[in-house]
Amino acid sequence: MVASPLSFELRGVAKQYGGGHGLARTDLAVERGRTTVLIGPSGSSKSTLLRLLLGLFRPDEGEVRFDGEPVVPASRLRMGYVIQDGGLFPHLTAAGNVTLVARWLGWEAARIAARLAELAAVARLPAAALERFPVELSGGQRQRVGLMRALMLDPEVLLLDEPLGALDPMIRAELQDDLRAVFDELGKTVVVVTHDLAEAAFFGHRIVLLRDGRIVQNGTLDELLHAPADAFVTAFVRAQRRMP
Repeated sequence: MVASPLSFELRGVAKQYGGGHGLARTDLAVERGRTTVLIGPSGSSKSTLLRLLLGLFRPDEGEVRFDGEPVVPASRLRMGYVIQDGGLFPHLTAAGNVTLVARWLGWEAARIAARLAELAAVARLPAAALERFPVELSGGQRQRVGLMRALMLDPEVLLLDEPLGALDPMIRAELQDDLRAVFDELGKTVVVVTHDLAEAAFFGHRIVLLRDGRIVQNGTLDELLHAPADAFVTAFVRAQRRMP
């Protein structure tokens, strides 16, 4: 069987909440092995779209497909998920957080230890930090642990929801460099949610700009800058103070 060139495909997908908020009927294709960034103002349904890809939300209409098949609960074992500040369990050490699912799946101790050491090197996390609890880690270290946990099972895709939003600018810049290096080295499909166009440009092969639950434009940074789909795209770009 030939692998699909798409990791994800949304076909007429909609998800609504009270008051009419949510994702309007949407079609979207996410290319395999590329980084796609979901961007837009607060309330544009960026995170909703990401959670639909992950299977945490079920669509009210349409279908979400992963590797050519409908998303089912078992699909999540093939996906890594990173949220802001890592989303770590406070009662577990960093190592305990990273290895939790592998232990639940019955991995042998030697395999777990080898994978943990490998991921600590990839994420540039000091070995001593692995024995600390989340409250004893810096924000940047917690985010690195969250990335390691997402990568533990060697998933096919990585889904990151505002992974750097709570960090100060210097730590954020360092982690941006490290994350992009990880993306390039591993060659996985990556979907990142952010509200920062400079960050989207740094990470993304494609940028999907949303407004009020609808995709306004889907393309490259150059297309957003020089061929905006409408006046909102131009206004959104101009509002990004960090862009040259």
